[in-house]
Amino acid sequence: MTTQLTHFVDEMDSPIGKLTIVASDQGVCHIHFGELEASMVNIKTWLKKNGRKGELLRSKEHIRPVCEQLEDYFARKRFEFDLPIDLCGTPFQKKVWNALRTIQYGTTKSYKQIAQEIGAPKAIRAIGGANNKNPLPIIIPCHRVIGSNGNMVGYGGGLDKKEILLGLEGAIEQIS
Repeated sequence: MTTQLTHFVDEMDSPIGKLTIVASDQGVCHIHFGELEASMVNIKTWLKKNGRKGELLRSKEHIRPVCEQLEDYFARKRFEFDLPIDLCGTPFQKKVWNALRTIQYGTTKSYKQIAQEIGAPKAIRAIGGANNKNPLPIIIPCHRVIGSNGNMVGYGGGLDKKEILLGLEGAIEQIS
């Protein structure tokens, strides 16, 4: 299915580096780790893969609410997000992402726990795959998912960013 939408894009500075944010009129739909210019190829590929056609316009105004909530999160003034979200994914991925949204700030869960919560206890690898495809890292807190042994495993932005985010939230001791 192809959806004709205008998408708006801009970047922001954060403690984990530049973030490029994409939103439609329906809500925020993608966050990419990195500068806007370097992220454009990945963003255009993501839009095409998800059947989204239309204009892609740079707009601070449309992205501002997302940036403000992310800035509050990084300043430890916000513990959950209340932004409109425009998710693209399979029904299974959306089920996983909705489960991730229930993980409270400052806590973690294992892939196994998420699999059990969504009623698919043997789908641990599939949970990892859905986590890896999360289009809204930080907002959908996939960084809060760890291995059953308590180890940090996999993060699209890199384990260093996952460690910073979990340290910021007090879920682990921040490494200096």
